[in-house]
Amino acid sequence: MRIRLLSLTLAVFGILPFHAQTLNIAMTGDIMMGTTYPSIMLPANNGRDLFRDAKDILAGADLTVGNLEGAICDGGRSTKGTGPNSYAFRTPTSYGHLLKEAGFDFLSMANNHANDFGLEGIESTESVLDEQGILYSGIAGRVESAVIERKGLKIGLCAFGHNSYTLKHTDLNTVGRIVDDLVSRCDLVIVSFHGGAEGRTKNHLPNGPETFLGENRGSLRQLAHFCIDHGADVVYGHGPHVVRAMEVYKDRFIAYSLGNFCTPYNVSLTGISGYAPVVEININADGSFIDGKIHSFLQTRGIGPREDATGSVAREIRNLSNTDIPQSQATIDAQGNITLK
Repeated sequence: MRIRLLSLTLAVFGILPFHAQTLNIAMTGDIMMGTTYPSIMLPANNGRDLFRDAKDILAGADLTVGNLEGAICDGGRSTKGTGPNSYAFRTPTSYGHLLKEAGFDFLSMANNHANDFGLEGIESTESVLDEQGILYSGIAGRVESAVIERKGLKIGLCAFGHNSYTLKHTDLNTVGRIVDDLVSRCDLVIVSFHGGAEGRTKNHLPNGPETFLGENRGSLRQLAHFCIDHGADVVYGHGPHVVRAMEVYKDRFIAYSLGNFCTPYNVSLTGISGYAPVVEININADGSFIDGKIHSFLQTRGIGPREDATGSVAREIRNLSNTDIPQSQATIDAQGNITLK
């Protein structure tokens, strides 16, 4: 907060240029564009049509963020088992450019598929993202956070997960240290987390901690509020493979799960699992929420997100938000417009 006040003071006296008054941010959930493991399951036209319907929104935002589910690599050995709950995702390195062309600026790697092909897969993924100029963070001992500048604003980004190789969101000392560091040197801070139990029955946001497959998947209300209490301005989540509620807390925006976004293979897309929103928000230069829009998309196997003319995705998030977080400072209408109460 101190750096923000100092920057404003210097700008008033003409020492620094004025920052933009507002910032437009687009957010998505899980992205896994296709896999070559355990068999080849790749979309038509080398994936060039995957983001077709959403590209105008993603590329048109000042900043676009999401979650990269799986490794981008061409080799390596799977670290996953062969049981019914074991999945490993390996997207070809030739698909990396699709993320940049779609408009992504930052992708979380703090999830339970980033290590699907071990260190070789992680290093390959980082190399591909570096080549495309896409920032990332979330793997313990590697990149803890990233900083990008947009419209004269310095924006800090970080990502947390529940796996041993990620920066763990259950370790609030680590979360607080990283968020505090970004707040001390940036104008705005955005936090991503991968957490929560998975499946079509897990769309409601519980109070308290969640467990799944014997793992602690976090107490996500506590986590999101903790980040904002430490100075973060936007928090977006993913992991349950379904959408969850949204909230404005202390004038800051939180999305508890953005679900699947572009996962054309080896991920269930039945019913609400196929809901693939793009959430677009506008915030002030001080991080406070102005308004937003839930853009509804649906997924079909092998295709990617396609526009949902019925708006069913926005209505699902609206209903979940009204039920699970009635105390939110924001309201969502039937068309997916998010406004302050």
